Amino acid sequence: MTFSSNPIPILRIFDVAKAREFYVEFLGFSVDWEHRFEPEMPLYFQVSRGNCVLHLSEHHGDATPGSAVRIPVTDLDAFHTEISAKNYRYARPGILEQPWGLREIVIGDPFGNRIIFWEVQT
Repeated sequence: MTFSSNPIPILRIFDVAKAREFYVEFLGFSVDWEHRFEPEMPLYFQVSRGNCVLHLSEHHGDATPGSAVRIPVTDLDAFHTEISAKNYRYARPGILEQPWGLREIVIGDPFGNRIIFWEVQT
């Protein structure tokens, strides 16, 4: 048996507009698809950027607020420059030089989840 793809984290959200502002407008992800069982039901949708895929869910029980996801990035400085230029009013993250030797950007989303972008050495 082999696994056919990378895991896809599910992150809990509580407000679709805030999720779009954070993940799409600020972090630069694209919405791939959306699903609701009925018009007034919670939204479940997929966002992606490059090879990184995340599922965002309003459904109770799909995920726990306060989760953390680590996302590898090949050029952390370029990513930092890109997101800094957007002047997102709720976060102005810097690059952290971690004592274990990695460079990271740690950003909290509007729902208490932590997104950790770490630089991959090429």
